[in-house]
This record gives sequence, structure tokens and C-alpha cells, in this order.
Amino acid sequence: MAEALLKGGEYLITETKCEDVFTPEDFSDEQRQFGETTQQFIAGEILPRVEEIDAQNFDIVVDGMRQCGELGLLMMDAPEEYGGLDLDKASSMLVAERIAVSGSFSVAYAAHTGIGTLPLIYYGTHEQKEKYLEKLITGEWCAAYCLTEPGAGSDALGGQASAVLSEDGSHYILNGTKQFITNGGFARLFTVFAKIDKVHFTAFLVERDFEGLTIGPEEKKLGIKGSSTTPVALENCKVPVDNLLGEIGKGHKIAFNVLNVGRFKLGAAVTGAAKAALETGIKYANERTQFKRKLSSFGAIQEKIADLNADIFASESLVYRLAGLLDDKLATIDKGVEDYYVQYQKGIEEYAPECAISKVFCSEVLARTVDEVVQIYGGYGYVSEYPAERFYRDERINRIFEGTNEINRLLIPGMILRKAMKGELPLQAEAMKAFEALMTPSFDDLDESVVFAAEKALLANLKTLFLILAGTGVQKFMDKIADEQEIMMAAADIAIQIFALESTVLRAEKALTGFNERKQALVRAAVKVFAFSASEIIATAARKGAFYVEEGDTLTMILSGVRRFTKYDASGLLAAKKLLAEAACEDEKYLFS
Repeated sequence: MAEALLKGGEYLITETKCEDVFTPEDFSDEQRQFGETTQQFIAGEILPRVEEIDAQNFDIVVDGMRQCGELGLLMMDAPEEYGGLDLDKASSMLVAERIAVSGSFSVAYAAHTGIGTLPLIYYGTHEQKEKYLEKLITGEWCAAYCLTEPGAGSDALGGQASAVLSEDGSHYILNGTKQFITNGGFARLFTVFAKIDKVHFTAFLVERDFEGLTIGPEEKKLGIKGSSTTPVALENCKVPVDNLLGEIGKGHKIAFNVLNVGRFKLGAAVTGAAKAALETGIKYANERTQFKRKLSSFGAIQEKIADLNADIFASESLVYRLAGLLDDKLATIDKGVEDYYVQYQKGIEEYAPECAISKVFCSEVLARTVDEVVQIYGGYGYVSEYPAERFYRDERINRIFEGTNEINRLLIPGMILRKAMKGELPLQAEAMKAFEALMTPSFDDLDESVVFAAEKALLANLKTLFLILAGTGVQKFMDKIADEQEIMMAAADIAIQIFALESTVLRAEKALTGFNERKQALVRAAVKVFAFSASEIIATAARKGAFYVEEGDTLTMILSGVRRFTKYDASGLLAAKKLLAEAACEDEKYLFS
């Protein structure tokens, strides 16, 4: 555990030591065993039947969920008191990553173990857990989550589903329609959100067999075709009062806190999917011949393979750094206290900005990966007989799940700025220092004895740049800054790339001495490739933000700062890319698993 726990968003103003981050190289033997068990199960039982699952043979999905229950893969987050394993987040994220290669099956798994089961774990009464939790963690029942409505997507609290207490006080009568319900076709327990007396947003545990609940037809979707997605209609649905979940009028807490968990687990899942897609693309590039040469020997293809290895290394580094932050925070909570899950949720909520970053960054890495894999396959990538086509279709939903990437981008700087306004982060004082740095000439004087000196200097400058732009925006718009969505989106892109780059550098520094000479060279190459990419993305976002916020001499000064603070000497970049590509084609997989 780190000596002093970072607060959410504090990475932007604090220098972190590499020994204070958790990395994939730190997995325990037990964690690795969970990962291997998951991988073997998916390879042996699910992947051979992917086409049947995509044809919506849900019996295979339900049976697969029961097998997951037998292997302990559904009980990782459940308390031991109710038969669960109550494992750390790093373990559950590793399992999510390994299951992700199964396409549509992974969607059913994620919905069941995340938004389907966690509301009961976090907010259920003892009696509710006694009644339902064993069924869920053994796979006897599958679970679903009913929040979205036809007229309420991102604006979840704008839903119109209603609940009224019956005259005899024994039941709530629910009415309304829920839309896009994952696992709807076979779930036995639904967490349903409705407004009591059309005012108090509240959650309920609703069984499939309750009178008045009807499952609609399967949606015809672009991708994840083997996942069940249906509407759920509630027509005078009778729900016992004992099935009210949490507190009346506090349903928003359940909705938003569970989404934080969904976001960081999705980050892990899409990272696993990206690794699998890249491996498929590399193998095809090695097999396919054009102009009497292997596709993988062409520089245009090698650059794609190199960039994707670096991107996925960053994605993986970010995900497990976040796992470490969450586990360290949750380890400070006494499991014996009465309000354990209240404190637990606050612990996760502390890192809500990083959870959103994980969701956005990692889902977009997967998007780039599958797009390039289709490109490597060429025309065959567009044909459903080849796996690239399914990767491409299945990926698209990940930028919509768990809050769209646009919503999450708005949340990231918004949550960080709110922390500052509450006095939880000294952003104002740090912004003043950043403006002083903008006015002060700097000299490039790197200490070459420091590991990744150039990248660490770049990170310090990028953090200064974020503070300058955020400070300028707040100074101009004050508490209305949240309404300036274009500016917030630009700030988010900077904050996202900083967290990803810092996670990459810290992981590389920590793991370097444990690697052989070849692996050390590859890690250094991945850091260089990703640092160049991140600095370019930040430079674009920062210039855009500067033009949005300022004009005249102040704009000229900030643009000069953008050039200065995003400067990165990427000498040897092409050699680094060639090294990554050649090694990946030799190994025929992602290089850093």
C-alpha cells in the first residue's frame, strides 16, 4: 500500500512514485490462478460456441453462467457471510479482462456480476441478501438492471416509471417501460428504478414472475448479437414492500455508485478484448502474402502493430493502477463497522474521475484496435466468416455503455473541479504556480541518470498545462464552466492522457529491473511510442481549449505555453516502432501480457 493514499484527481498535482502503483507484474499467485482458470474456461467452453451464442442460443449463455458460478467467478465481489469470496478489485478486473475475449457472453457476465448483482450487495437488507444473493452468485438465477427508458438515456433520472403504495400497504404498484435491458430475455431478478408518487426516485428488486412484468422482444442490434437486450414492461406490477432496495428517494445513489464500478470493470474488459483482437490481426498479417511478401513485413502494417501494442500497454497500465488505488482505499475500511458498504461506496466514489478515465481511454483503445485489425484483414475484414468483422461490430457499444464517452468526458473535469471548490484539492494554488511557470523561461536540463527522465519532465509540463487551461477557464466562466461543454471536453482529453501516460511510465519504471534485456528494450520502446502519441493528443486539445477560452495577447501567451509544455524529444521513434512490430510479429501476440 502507498504511504499516503492519493485522492481522486490528485494525480494532476502530485508526483507519484513507481513503488506506489499496482501493475500487472504485481499479481499474486492466487490472482494469476483466477486469471488462468477463467482463460481455460472461456477457451474450452465458450469460444467454441461463439457462433451459436451470436445466433441467440441463450441456453448456452445461461449454462455458461452456471459454470461460472461453479468456478467461483460470480462471487468475487460478494461478502463471505453470504457465500461470496469478497476478493480485491485487481482480481475481479483480471477475470473481467480474461472473459472479455468471449464477445457477447462477456456482456451477459458483466451485466450479471456488475449492475445486476452489486445493487443487492451494496444496498440490500440482510433478508434480501439471504433470499436472492446465493441464487445470483451460483448462477442459478441471472440478474438485470432496469434504469434506461425510451425517453431517458443519459438523463437517467428523467425516467417516468412510477410506483404507488397499494391501499393495504403490502405492495408497490409499478408502471412504466424500461429499454435496452441487458440479460432481459433470461434474467430472473431485475433491479428496477421508479419514482414513488412520481417524485421519489427509488430502486426495487423485481422477480421475473411477479404479476405485471412482461419481457419484450429481443432488439436487433449492430453488434453483441448474442447478448439478450429487451424492453421490460411494468403494468400494475406488484412488488412486495420488502423488495424496496435502499432508501426511498435515494435510488440515484444506487444508480451512480454502481456505474462507477461498471466503468472501471469495463476498462479492464475492453483491454482484454483489445489484446485478443490484436493477436488475431498479427497472426493474419503473418499469414497473408501480398507482392510476394508477408503483410507483416510492410512498414505501414508494422506501424499499426507497434502503435497498438503501445496503446494497449498504456490501457493495461491505467486499469491496474486504478485497481491498486481502489484496493488500497478499500483496505482502510473496517469490515466490522455497521455502515461498511456506505464507506465502501464512498471509497470507490473517491476515484470516480479515474473510473471515468478508465472507461473512456480503454474503450477508445479498443476502438482503434479493432478498426486497424479490420484494415489489416482488408476486404476479408468486412466478411463475417472472419473474426475481425465481429470484433468491429461488438466494439461499438463500449463507447455508449456505462454512460457515453461524451458524458464521461464531461464528468472528469467536472468532478475534479468540484473537489477543488470543496477544498479537497488545492487546484487554485497549483494553478497560480502554473501561471508563474508560464511566465518564467525554462531550460531543458534532463538528469540522464533518472529512468525515463524525458517522459517524467514531459508529464510535469503537461500537468502545468492542464492547470493553466483549467485555471483560465474557471477564471473566465466561474461556476458556469460546467456549461461550457466544448471546453470541458478539451480539458478531459488532457486529463485522460496525463493519467494514461503517467500510469505507463510508472509501470515501466517499476517493472524494468525484473525484465530481461529484450523485454526492457520493448518496454522502453512502448513508453516512447505512447509518450509521443499522448503529447500530440494533448497539444491538439490544449490548442483547441486555448482558442475556446482566450483571445489577444493572453491567447498568444498560452499558445506559446502549449508549444513549450508539450515538447517531447522522440528521437528514435521509428526504431522504437520497428522494434515493437518485429517482436510482436515474432511472438504473434500482444507483447506485455
